[in-house]
Amino acid sequence: MSGGRIIFIGASTGGTEAIKQVLLGMPQNSPPILITQHMPEMFTGAFARRLDGLCALRVKEAEHGEAVLPGTAYIAPGHSHLLIRRASVGGFQCELSRAEPVNRHRPSVDVLFAAAAELAGAAAVGVLLTGMGKDGARGLLAMRRAGAWTIAQDAGSCVVYGMPREAAMIGAACEVVPLDEVAQHVLRQVVPGGARDA
Repeated sequence: MSGGRIIFIGASTGGTEAIKQVLLGMPQNSPPILITQHMPEMFTGAFARRLDGLCALRVKEAEHGEAVLPGTAYIAPGHSHLLIRRASVGGFQCELSRAEPVNRHRPSVDVLFAAAAELAGAAAVGVLLTGMGKDGARGLLAMRRAGAWTIAQDAGSCVVYGMPREAAMIGAACEVVPLDEVAQHVLRQVVPGGARDA
């Protein structure tokens, strides 16, 4: 299914359950998914393992230098920014960085989305979920300007309508949808003809 597509998701307050709901809607042969959730480092590994036990696709904590593969979701570890970089043999690898916090966060959604805009461009789909503050809004705008399809969660389904609201206000979102429709809207972008191929 992947066809070179790659999905990027950012979230903060309320994001653990929102991410779970989105991933539960994704099939086993989903394009690769990179996720930044604001979370302390002692919890990200357990969060990834819990999702891995629930979802059709594999979910793991991202490791520096590992290949970005279809059917796998990579969670940013709580101590590092998650980015992508081009692999020498084609495709992408995860890159972890302990650079300074951005928007007071490490990992930062803006850092992930900026890398997506620069390297994945129109092959990317960006999703900004519930969260306090504005992290991810400018990055989502950069993704949209680079040709990516971008989605923000709507106010009614957010625990905190902060990050998606900021994105919508600056025109970063191609569409604003309820949480229970996010996976469906992502699949429309990554499945040929818009049909789900589970």
